[in-house]
Amino acid sequence: MLHIERAASGISASGWEAAHGWLARATSEGLSAGANAGLFYGAPAIAFALHAAPWPRYAPARRMLDEGVSVVITDRLSAARKRLERGERPALAEFDLISGLTGLGAHLQRHCPEHHLVGEILSYLVRLTEPIGDLPGWWTHSPPGRTAAYPAGGHGNNGIAHGITGPLSLLALTARAGVIVPGQTEAIGRICSWLDAWQQDHRGSPWWPETISLPEHQEQRSSQEEPGRPSWCYGTPGIARAQQLAALAIGELARQHTAEAAMVGCLNDPYQLGRVTGRGLCHGTAGLMLTATVFAADATAPGDLALDRVAGLLLEESADSDAGPGFLTGDAGYALALHALASSALPATWWDACLLLR
Repeated sequence: MLHIERAASGISASGWEAAHGWLARATSEGLSAGANAGLFYGAPAIAFALHAAPWPRYAPARRMLDEGVSVVITDRLSAARKRLERGERPALAEFDLISGLTGLGAHLQRHCPEHHLVGEILSYLVRLTEPIGDLPGWWTHSPPGRTAAYPAGGHGNNGIAHGITGPLSLLALTARAGVIVPGQTEAIGRICSWLDAWQQDHRGSPWWPETISLPEHQEQRSSQEEPGRPSWCYGTPGIARAQQLAALAIGELARQHTAEAAMVGCLNDPYQLGRVTGRGLCHGTAGLMLTATVFAADATAPGDLALDRVAGLLLEESADSDAGPGFLTGDAGYALALHALASSALPATWWDACLLLR
């Protein structure tokens, strides 16, 4: 994706060949199209990259991958519907952005928005938001993703990478694009009401806990006393962007102002910014900068968002010898964020669509 973005922007004449080399390496030992395939693994991941590369030579491979992705989504939807019929709780990997149907929907809504499976994924997400007993339909017994522990009684996850704000972003983005299924607006409202119930205050600015455990839900009180690191994956920036998109989709100005207050408070708080770890997209300065940039493009008062300070954090972050070349936590994601900063433009290939930011 880095080489494709550089070539598409006219920065690197050799970018297409470099991209082809990486694609050839990624596909040299076959691709998964099974139950573990998702936006960041297997056939869907390569399909996402190939759709960003306009070379005609890739047309046959794109068609083959598109067929494989359709099979993956159909199978995943079938399994999810059966689980719903049994009244069981979902695994995070069923619905989340990283491994689940939200991520597969993010691919389709960017590259094949007219595909009938987009509507089927949205209808599934509508059902996911319907409560089961006194808990939301997305309440899960999976571990939260950042730890190996299984919270007793399960948890509600608020992060955009693994939690309910990923589905919220997809429901909002498709609604803004005019792709709407029955119950979609109500589903957006249910998720927003959940977030409203768990909204906290830090120095006069809103924020939301990363997860809610069963005891916290029963007591209606979060044990997380202050905002976590300001990350795309779990922190205020990702959650605020999802709520901003929801507000724009349903025309809720008060929610838009709340999301902006949360982001402004976060980006102007040295304590929160000091908690950023690393320079990657997932939970580092690259993800923070990308999220803040797209947020500012839709904000009513973008000048309050301290984008220069965020850019400074990105440029000052030291290299991590253990990061590797990867996308979410490695050097490629950091370089993509640097490219966006240097070009003063949103990504030409829309590679950031896989983060559900726009």
